[in-house]
Amino acid sequence: MSSAGASGGGHADVDVVVVGAGAAGLYAALCAAREGGSVALLSATALAQTASYWAQGGLAAVLSTDDSTELHLNDTERAGRGAVRRSAAEVLVKEAPDCVRDLEQLGFHFDADRRGRLALGLEGGHSVRRIVHAGGSATGRRLLRELSALVVEQERVHVIEGARVCGLLTDRDPTHPRCHGVVCWPIGDPSDLRSVGRTVTARAVVLSTGGAAALWSRTTNPPGSIGQGLLLGHAAGAPLADLEFVQFHPTAVIGVEGREGFLITEAIRGEGATLHDSTGERFVDELAPRDEVSRAIQTRLRETGERSVSLDMRKIDPGLFPNVVGALREAGLDPTRELVPVAPAAHYTIGGIVTDLHARSAVTGLYAVGETACTGLHGANRLASNSLSECFVFGRRAALAALEEPPLAGAASKPTPTPIAPTDWRSEGSPIGRRDTRTALWEHAGIERSAEGLTSLLEDPHPLARMVARSALERKESRGTHMRTDHPDRDARLDGRHVVVGSAGEDLDWQAWE
Repeated sequence: MSSAGASGGGHADVDVVVVGAGAAGLYAALCAAREGGSVALLSATALAQTASYWAQGGLAAVLSTDDSTELHLNDTERAGRGAVRRSAAEVLVKEAPDCVRDLEQLGFHFDADRRGRLALGLEGGHSVRRIVHAGGSATGRRLLRELSALVVEQERVHVIEGARVCGLLTDRDPTHPRCHGVVCWPIGDPSDLRSVGRTVTARAVVLSTGGAAALWSRTTNPPGSIGQGLLLGHAAGAPLADLEFVQFHPTAVIGVEGREGFLITEAIRGEGATLHDSTGERFVDELAPRDEVSRAIQTRLRETGERSVSLDMRKIDPGLFPNVVGALREAGLDPTRELVPVAPAAHYTIGGIVTDLHARSAVTGLYAVGETACTGLHGANRLASNSLSECFVFGRRAALAALEEPPLAGAASKPTPTPIAPTDWRSEGSPIGRRDTRTALWEHAGIERSAEGLTSLLEDPHPLARMVARSALERKESRGTHMRTDHPDRDARLDGRHVVVGSAGEDLDWQAWE
């Protein structure tokens, strides 16, 4: 492996470019390299500092005798509220166990009981224990550290850190676009125009840049989760879908200085932690799917005028979740003795670049995995810990399919229109940095929406905010994470149907996927 910054011009040819070094990107790069492919892995941050680092959940997989792929499939479909693409869910439940075993063979250690058997956790929406963790709620941190180390050891992987991809290379024919590389710029002083873009060409590009939940003012995500991969893919001609479905995590810390938005994994509720309102009453089944719990909390807060409800984890063994307990104690709150103030926060954008079951987008040579993609797996509400499993299952599928793309043959190319200028990534005055966009999305495209509020977002300067609003306006029903106060009922006629934003950005289409 070689590593270099992206501060200068240059050109490199590889088999696969992977954009993003979260769990999906790292595993895709590793799988491609193990199959003999050459890989360029581009990361805006140093390795092991991406959003996956903060993931407290684990991998959902059928690993016990009292579980089955049928049970896992049923739980996924039940949580997805009639919008799950069954073929994608079948792929996940069948292949997730193999990915867990592969990670173990690579040297990764999941939590085990005294007999050395995997310690399986229970989370919201699951009918049995099937979640593997590492270090309790430190799964993301440990996975990113181990995968980063494995990638560094791979001679076939060239890592470019501190690089922001600002455009994709496509063939000039707009009717049959093919992606065969990227243009990236170094991250630094936005006013420094002396550096030039670096071109990296490949037979395929895999986008794994995460989601867009940081576009909401209250979020569990780091600031970089602003949907840049979705915009890059869309600008290159790839449709987006299910943008109206945004999952709000029920238990994010609120009102604790230094830990605002800190996510408290629902695995803690799986071990017996409870939720209480200001009178001390338990008001919700803590292990219901996330959309139910978030709405129940939101309703109770509206009724009481309070900012938070209380999570009682005083009877939970702190040794099971050392990073959660440690983080709260550092902020001055001891969860073994005190109640933790929590409220919902934007956590996961279910929508993304439309892909098939091998992570292919509508643009030849362009793949998307993880939260950047929309396979239809999650439907209208993601089942807890399916997302990390998705990163590995579809990350591997993307790597194998990408290596089947034909080699480049001197294709005429040009960068696609760049959705956001390189100097605008960190500028408060740019569409990405506007506080009013984040506030407006929270207010008008939050847990509850209405036509009036969504319509006001149609004039927002951020393109993704506008597309979210248009998709949410189009879906005139309430389903999963999408709650329309003016259309409070689920419309059975829309079961299995997805709102797709065409490549032109103006066309909306309803599609049913097999």
